[in-house]
Amino acid sequence: MDTNASLWARLQAAVPRGVSISLPVFAVFAENAEIRDIDGHSYIDFAGGIGVLNVGHRHRRVIDAAERQMRAITHACFQVTPYESYVRLAERLNELAPGDKPKKTIFLTTGAEAIENAVKIARHATGRQAMLSFGGAFHGRTMMALALTGKVTPYKTGFGPFPADVYHVPFPDEFRGVGVRDALRAIDELFHSSVAPDRVAAVIVEPVQGEGGFNVAPFEFLRELRALCDRHGILLIADEIQTGFGRTGRMFAIEHSGVVPDLITVAKSLAGGFPLSGVIGAAEIMDSVAPGGLGGTYAGNPIACAAALAVLDVMRDEDILGRAAALGVRVRERMLAMARDPRFGCIGDVRGLGAMLAIELVKERGSREPATDLARRTVLKAAQFGLIILACGQHSNVLRVLVPLTASLETVDEGLSILERALEEAQR
Repeated sequence: MDTNASLWARLQAAVPRGVSISLPVFAVFAENAEIRDIDGHSYIDFAGGIGVLNVGHRHRRVIDAAERQMRAITHACFQVTPYESYVRLAERLNELAPGDKPKKTIFLTTGAEAIENAVKIARHATGRQAMLSFGGAFHGRTMMALALTGKVTPYKTGFGPFPADVYHVPFPDEFRGVGVRDALRAIDELFHSSVAPDRVAAVIVEPVQGEGGFNVAPFEFLRELRALCDRHGILLIADEIQTGFGRTGRMFAIEHSGVVPDLITVAKSLAGGFPLSGVIGAAEIMDSVAPGGLGGTYAGNPIACAAALAVLDVMRDEDILGRAAALGVRVRERMLAMARDPRFGCIGDVRGLGAMLAIELVKERGSREPATDLARRTVLKAAQFGLIILACGQHSNVLRVLVPLTASLETVDEGLSILERALEEAQR
């Protein structure tokens, strides 16, 4: 009979080491915000499949919708014989996305694929080539997505050269001393030194950086970006792959700022664990591409579309946005209390938006020196005590919470207590 140890040995023999594994724990069952491994251990899940499970593991309505679809048709390639669930899902997302302009949506399979298509659409619609992204950004592991990503190790090391005409500027980060004006000044300098604004097709921004460390884009910054793009005929792309579908207390995180982007990339929690991504955008921009320029064999799979429609029903009927807001208050209060606790002088910052929250670990209180090893030890200790949590950030020293929004407050409190215990013991 297999165990975590025996499966770990098999994994190391069969899977390339480039696939990084956070924990040698093999899941066999999951429900809502809990996972059970093959050895029978249970864990509270603060990772949520990296932000995929906002409505929890195996929500009954999502599973029922997928099962009904499986009994009807599992694949038909939308470009050959389309199906109604794709159309209905596009209609619902067009209604939910911010802005009054008519919108259209294309479905794909992965987040990186959504990014690639957003770039294609932006370049085709504007007739321009250059793209502007930010330091600390993560947009995926395919080549254009990697070019846009603003973190070298481990994502970009050894994989170049990357597509040309991609430029990076600093992302506002108060903890690191980069303000809104600094970031805007860097864009202005870039326009004078490296690329003229009339060559830039789009600016792509995460309203809250995910892998970059849960850095929240100040609302003023997003509004200034929108104005800058309008002045120069540049499109604004909001990467909502990790922030979307209720994580921050709004359907899309960009809504907090009042900014309406031209294109939105979505994936992760869109389909409750089934692989589905998309690009939502102004109809006139989306329609700039000629027939055949967009699509994919598995893009918008009917099972995933059915699951996504159920996810949207759950979000509406179970007030997931309200739950996210309440959960965010609860988690932030506990994190701030930890930061004030003399035992945790290693907590340099608490930040995030809604229920997308994190703590940054530093060598000592008042310093900004990343405590990368401490974060790694805390992740391992937490797993020993029954909590799955992930690190992120430029230096992998940020512990982030992506617990399903359907988790009970009691479960979340228990998970936070485990985090406290793990962090305390990891410092010894």
